[in-house]
Amino acid sequence: MRAGIAPSTQEDRFAAYMNGLAQAAEHADREEPLKAYCKGLLLPGERKSVEPMAARLAPDNVRQMHQSLHHVVADSPWDDELMLSRVRQSVLPAMEKNGEIEAWIIDDTGFAKKGSHSVGVTRQYCGQLGKQDNCRVAVSLSIATATSSLPIAWRLYLPEVWANDRQRRKKTGVPSDIAFETKVQIALKEIEKAVEDGIPTAPVLADAAYGNDSQFRAKITELGLTYVVGVQSSTTVWKPGEAPLEKKPWNGKGRPTTLLRRDKNHQPVSVKQLAVSLPPNVWRNVSWREGSQNKLRSRFAAIRIRPAHRDTWRSQPHPEEWLLIEWPQGDTEPIKYWLSTLPETFSLKQLVYRAKHRWIIERDYQELKQELGLGHYEGRGWRGFHHHATLCIAAYGFLVAERNRFSPSAASGNLELSLPKPPKKFRPRGSRPRRASQPALHRHAAN
Repeated sequence: MRAGIAPSTQEDRFAAYMNGLAQAAEHADREEPLKAYCKGLLLPGERKSVEPMAARLAPDNVRQMHQSLHHVVADSPWDDELMLSRVRQSVLPAMEKNGEIEAWIIDDTGFAKKGSHSVGVTRQYCGQLGKQDNCRVAVSLSIATATSSLPIAWRLYLPEVWANDRQRRKKTGVPSDIAFETKVQIALKEIEKAVEDGIPTAPVLADAAYGNDSQFRAKITELGLTYVVGVQSSTTVWKPGEAPLEKKPWNGKGRPTTLLRRDKNHQPVSVKQLAVSLPPNVWRNVSWREGSQNKLRSRFAAIRIRPAHRDTWRSQPHPEEWLLIEWPQGDTEPIKYWLSTLPETFSLKQLVYRAKHRWIIERDYQELKQELGLGHYEGRGWRGFHHHATLCIAAYGFLVAERNRFSPSAASGNLELSLPKPPKKFRPRGSRPRRASQPALHRHAAN
């Protein structure tokens, strides 16, 4: 193939893409299993764990393929960060051909899991279930254009009960340098690494689980980035045009104070209190993107305020920033609040568009989980959990590149990749049993 000439078929493009990534396997013996694993994730099939993928990839030699796939994902010591870096380097140019990077998006995603032996599993909030339950949670950073996004960093959140349990750490292979860190701390490390790596900068988007943390917001600003982050209704701010009182004049006795202050008549308010006090003329109906049927539309207000968090420990007030509020027409109270350091020149529509752009990674995770088997890994170890997620993201990266370069409709299970005929009697572990035909009497009764 001549330099500068793109591979002509999807199968050729996939081979070229995987050849580029395989170098990150850091050993020749791992390259073919790694390629096979990613291909298995992209082929049709309900279950994307090792055994059913081995049956689809090598129906005449399932056992050997199973051993090969299991070894590369569960045991081989290749570097996840290096692999994700290679994915990004390959996919980012394709993404940028259709628009610049518009957002860095922090999120976490949960995986329901029974038992207590798989690494990181404990009772905690699981977004997949919408409640507290047994699960494990990973924190990710994604980069997004207007139309596509790609996870570029990924790490398991290790709860304190795990981080402090030597026996379970040893059994699941948790690295010795991994200590307990909050999700916010993990997210900040991912952002810092992206800045170091020279990723094209964009506003950081995050929900209130991260935006409520003033240190998270301060660190983003310190790194030279802007943000649009959710906050809770109880977050306190100063009304527009207000700030904490200046330091007390020195009376010549004791040490002069340098700290800002408040008094009983001069106090900040919650963002909810401020929202309900705003006059009707500040609210506007804004649409931000096409939904499945109609344009998504709601009512918003945006005002300039100063955050009030611990400002009595400061000698200077917090700088002004945006408070964005969503209060749908007909609702009894506002439903969402954001703080943002986007420029003062931004319009209400631009602010709403940025705040709402987190939707794009919800689409990512839906596809990663439902089509690429992100939650299907059945091993218990730290290395296997991260290797499987990295290879899911690598496979997803190929879809992102295809959609941006060649085929907007490219989807897992619907690619031009060769698929051997599976064994007739093979029933992979975890597959759903085939339903027996329903008797006619029961069908009529159901109707």
